[in-house]
Amino acid sequence: MPLATRLASIVALVILLWSQCIPADPLLTHPLTIKNHSVRAEVANTDALRRRGLMFREGLGDDQGMIFIYPRKNVYSMWMKNTPIALSVAFIDDTGRILNIADMAPLSEESHTSRGPALYALEMRQGWFRRYSIHAGDQVHGLPQLPKAE
Repeated sequence: MPLATRLASIVALVILLWSQCIPADPLLTHPLTIKNHSVRAEVANTDALRRRGLMFREGLGDDQGMIFIYPRKNVYSMWMKNTPIALSVAFIDDTGRILNIADMAPLSEESHTSRGPALYALEMRQGWFRRYSIHAGDQVHGLPQLPKAE
């Protein structure tokens, strides 16, 4: 085998091995829209992802958030244990209507609860909903395209 062919094979093997050492980004993101304002939401649709949420995160982009997808409609609560950034949460019913929005203090174990059966909860940086005049009763678009809860 010629030296150039051998070198090309070695380089290809090194690249293949190196690429397998780089962890893939485990977070899925999905576009949502509320009153013509775009959100890029990380998807939390498993028990493990919902339990971890945005814990231990140091920051969050201006129009980035996390959408919690639950397996069934129910009254759900959120807290901020181990979450150092101030967030607001919008609880959303199965039709995409915002039930209520609550501001949550960093690292607090205070519980914030949906005002009715919710199927989703959207966490954004604190003040995001207020800045865009988004309130209870407003519609969130793009939810049917989300992956199902596991």
